Amino acid sequence: MGLDALVPLALTVAIFLLLVDLMHRRQRWTARYPPGPLPLPGLGNLLHVDFQNISYYFNQLRHRFGDVFSLQLGWTPVVVLNGLAAVREALVTCGEDTADRPPAPIYQVLGMGPRSQGVFLARYVPAWREQRRFCVSTLRNLGLGKKSLEQWVTEEAACLSVWRTGKATPDPNVIASLTCGRRFEYDDPRFLRLLDLAQEGLKEEPGFLSEVLNAVPVLLHIPALAGKVLRSQKAFLTQLDELLTQHRMTWDPYSLRPAQAKGNPESSFNDENLRIVVADLFFAGMVTTSITLAWGLLLMILHPDVQRHVQQEIDDVIGQVWQPEMGDQARMPYTTAVIHEVQRFGDIVPLNMPHMTSRDIEVQGFRIPNGTTLFTNLSSVLKDEAVWEKPFRFHPEHFLDVQGHFVKPEAFLPFSAGRRTCLGEPLARMELFLFFTCLLQRFSFSVPAGQPQPSHSHVVGFLVTPSPYELCAVPR
Repeated sequence: MGLDALVPLALTVAIFLLLVDLMHRRQRWTARYPPGPLPLPGLGNLLHVDFQNISYYFNQLRHRFGDVFSLQLGWTPVVVLNGLAAVREALVTCGEDTADRPPAPIYQVLGMGPRSQGVFLARYVPAWREQRRFCVSTLRNLGLGKKSLEQWVTEEAACLSVWRTGKATPDPNVIASLTCGRRFEYDDPRFLRLLDLAQEGLKEEPGFLSEVLNAVPVLLHIPALAGKVLRSQKAFLTQLDELLTQHRMTWDPYSLRPAQAKGNPESSFNDENLRIVVADLFFAGMVTTSITLAWGLLLMILHPDVQRHVQQEIDDVIGQVWQPEMGDQARMPYTTAVIHEVQRFGDIVPLNMPHMTSRDIEVQGFRIPNGTTLFTNLSSVLKDEAVWEKPFRFHPEHFLDVQGHFVKPEAFLPFSAGRRTCLGEPLARMELFLFFTCLLQRFSFSVPAGQPQPSHSHVVGFLVTPSPYELCAVPR
C-alpha cells in the first residue's frame, strides 16, 4: 500500500476515534455535570493522574473543583466524591443505584468471569447477593457474634506473643483458619508466602497500565502486556489452589451451600467462584487487620503516653492474669477510642472500592449519569478538617466526650457505607480489640536500642501501610 493510500486511511481512523471520543465525553456538556480538568482526546485524564499517590492527587483536585468533580480515564467517565455529605448521599441515600461495580477486564487474567466474580469486585447482580448472604451466614454459623468465635480469636491473640523475628507486624490468621480449615503457625512457609503475595498483590492495583488495559481490553490479548499485570495476585491464587485441593480431601466446601444451589448449573457455587471468594476473604479479612495492627504498634511507639494510658486502663479493668474479652470493651472507653483513632489516622483504604451508577442520580446538586464510575474518597471523610479537631494528627480524644465516654462520630467510615459496606466489619472489630488489648496487656513497645526513631511515613498503594520499622517488645 502506497503512501498516498495510507494518508486517507489514517485520516479516516483519526476522525473515527475523535467521534468516538466526543461521544464518550458528551455527558460533560449536560446540565449540572460535575466540573473537572479538561481531558485529552482518547486518553482523557490518564496522563494527568498520579497513580503512585492517587489520594493526594484527588485532594488537590478537590481544592480546585469542590467536593464533587469529574475525570475521564480513557473513555470511562469518573466522578470523585469527597466529604461526609457527598459520600453518604451517594452510598446511603442513593445506595440502590450506586451498589454496582464498574467492569474491570484486567481481572480476566485471574480467571474471573461472569460466574466467578467473588464478593468484592462482583457486579450488583443476584450472584453477588447469593455469595454475600452465604459469606455472612457462614461466619455466623462459625460463631460470629457468639462466644465460640470470640474464644477462637482470643486464643489466636495469645499466639501473637510470638511472631516473625525482626518483623514489626503480627499476622493474625483467623480468616486463614476459617477458610482453609486449619491454623497456620507463624513460621509456616506456605502461610508466609501467602501473606507476602497478598500484600504484594494489593500494591499492584492502581497504575497507568491497569487503567489502559481496562479502558482498551482488547490489549489483554497481547501476552507481553497481560503478563505484566497482577503477577503477585496470580501467584497468590496458585498457592491458594494448592491449599484448597488439600482441604477438599477432608471436607466438602459445598456442604454448606443452600439446597437450591445444588444441581443448578447456573448457580454461583462453582469451583471458579470458590477460589475467588476465598481470596477475597483472605485479602480483606487478614491483610487489612495485619496492616491496622502495624499502624497501632507504630503509634504506640511514637506516643508512649497513650501507650501507658491504655495499659493503665487494661490493668484497672482486666488485670494481668485474665484474658481480654469483648465484654470488657464497654468499660474501656480510652482503649476503644485509641483503636478507632488508629483506624482513622492509618486510613488504610483511602479510596474504597470503585462503585458505578445503575441509573441517573443526583449528588450535592450535580447530575451523575447512568454507567458512571464513582470513587468515594474515604480519606476526605476520615481527615475532614470540618469534622475532626486535629485531622492530620494522632489524637484519641476525637472519640471521647468531655466526660471521657467513648463516642463515634458519623464521619468514621473506614468500612465504607451502604449496600457494599465491608461484610467482615463485625469480625474485624472483634479482632482489633482483642489483638490490640492482648498485646498491650503483655508487652510494652519501644524503639530498639541504637535504632532511629520511626516516623508517620507510609507506603501508598491500594492499601496504605506504614513504612518498615523495627520495634522492641518488652514483657510487662
